[in-house]
Amino acid sequence: MVISGILLIIFYISHRYIVAWIVYYNNTDERFGKSVWRWTYDYKVIGERDFSDLDDKPFVRKRRIRNRIITFMYCNFFMGFFVSMAFISNFLILILS
Repeated sequence: MVISGILLIIFYISHRYIVAWIVYYNNTDERFGKSVWRWTYDYKVIGERDFSDLDDKPFVRKRRIRNRIITFMYCNFFMGFFVSMAFISNFLILILS
């Protein structure tokens, strides 16, 4: 239970750090959304080709970095969720026994 509590604290601190990077990248370009729900939305790039660096290189590269950081955020969140379930189950076992 102590280890899962320490892991929860570590996951919370790393989650706050990752979210700060996402907010930083969202503030670098006005085409990124400011809302939490728009972090994973794929914004169109000027021109016909959205999948390559040919149209708007700085924006596409920032978006790829931001999407990679968002993937780390979701991975961190789900690992924290599993650790929290372990923490809660150990806590309930401690209370009920």
